[in-house]
Amino acid sequence: MEWFFRAMVFSLFMTLLLGACSRATPAPSEIRKPAVAGQFYPSDPTELSKMVEAMLGRAQKVLPTPPQILIAPHAGYIFSGQVAAWAFKQAEGARYEAVIIIGPNHYVPGFRQISVYAGDAFETPLGSVPIAKWIANGLLEHKGIVFDRETHRQEHSVEVEVPFIQKVLPGTPIVPIVMGEPSWENASILAEALAKVAKGHKLLFVVSSDLSHYPSYDDARKVDRATLEAIISMEPEALHKATKEWMGKGISGLGTCACGEGLILTGMMLAQKLGLNRATVLRYANSGDTPFGDVERVVGYGAVAFWKEEGDRPAPTPDLPSLESLVPSPEPVPLRPEQKEWLLKVARETIGSFLDYGFAPLYKAGEKEFQRPSGVFVTIKKQGELRGCIGEVLPRRPLLVATQWAALAAAFSDPRFPPLSREELDEVKLEISVLSIPQPLDDPNKVEVGKHGLIIVKGERSGLLLPQVPVEEGWDREEFLKGVCRKAGLPEDAWKDKESRLYTFTADVFGE
Repeated sequence: MEWFFRAMVFSLFMTLLLGACSRATPAPSEIRKPAVAGQFYPSDPTELSKMVEAMLGRAQKVLPTPPQILIAPHAGYIFSGQVAAWAFKQAEGARYEAVIIIGPNHYVPGFRQISVYAGDAFETPLGSVPIAKWIANGLLEHKGIVFDRETHRQEHSVEVEVPFIQKVLPGTPIVPIVMGEPSWENASILAEALAKVAKGHKLLFVVSSDLSHYPSYDDARKVDRATLEAIISMEPEALHKATKEWMGKGISGLGTCACGEGLILTGMMLAQKLGLNRATVLRYANSGDTPFGDVERVVGYGAVAFWKEEGDRPAPTPDLPSLESLVPSPEPVPLRPEQKEWLLKVARETIGSFLDYGFAPLYKAGEKEFQRPSGVFVTIKKQGELRGCIGEVLPRRPLLVATQWAALAAAFSDPRFPPLSREELDEVKLEISVLSIPQPLDDPNKVEVGKHGLIIVKGERSGLLLPQVPVEEGWDREEFLKGVCRKAGLPEDAWKDKESRLYTFTADVFGE
């Protein structure tokens, strides 16, 4: 029986040992959860995947060699995502050991150091990305660099870059960094630390920064051009000087030339330490170049790449913003037939892209006619019947963007109709009306049916009818005047009242 007893003891020992092993589980992983999914970008994985892939599909790879440093914006995807896509497109398919993302601190005012996220993973709706702990731990050895969890908890500037990295460099680990005080000293500390960890390794550095904040559309283009020119000079002092100069000009609404200036300085200092010799602006736009932005108060976005070129191959031409201010034309912007055809294509593609991917395509205006501010209406008809019609009377946005805005508004925001469905898009016809600047009408007898559009304003009520409406309805002048009154919710004879103000305008009308 001794053998039985020994066997039992051995069995009990092994059971206890295995039980002890099973209870000795590793500490739970520390994962930074998404903070701005559903706000800055879609929270649904499928929607996010489609959106990012579509944005990358519209960008072009133009660099002769993979970049080592990128600057990418970090606003909501509908505003800046397509500019960011141009930056990340340059790294698509390249091999990097890790991606280091540096973002500014927006949420913890008292934090002045540099925080490296040294947890285990960073999560987005597309999944978790591992942290390159060997880099994070190496950076934490430097004075002034800490692991402060709170600075990472809500910070969007790093988070919005990660889905793009997950698409262009799947499986590549990252190191999130948030800079507190954007000082020259902090930039120098971080650049030095990054250069040391980069030695002997192939890393990609992503600097997350928007450009000017809240000037007008025209002012933003001037400020942003100066900032971008300083950046691609690859001289940190040039950027510091340019931002100081432009902030001293007293430009209305300008709060900063770049919210991540300290980070951009870090990137420029790092470029020098890594021996990089080329830089270019890949794509520029501001929020006023999208149909969702306010042209009176914009934010600028730039995609910039730094790389090392051994030969003499020319770098791509920098995509710098134009400095020309284009004033509205009193008459409708004159368009050639091929320009009208393209504008109709833009309107249709804009509606389709928003239905399929949740964003409006970002186009290059190119010709001056499309850059000139103009009032625009887009009319949607289905089987000859009105299906939506909205626009802007006054010339606030460039013609191209105004057309996109009106197309989306007519398709999805006309209160008289339900939002347009994807199935309906192939069934409708689009019509664009490019307006002149409305002029006061002193004599209703001067209204010409088929030439003039009409606006009536009385008290808080107003109504507008395009020039083609009375022709389509078979109205004479008086019926036209009655019709615009009805449109405003006024009595049909309100146009006769002294309190009523009438305006006329003309329009260049063209359709599919």
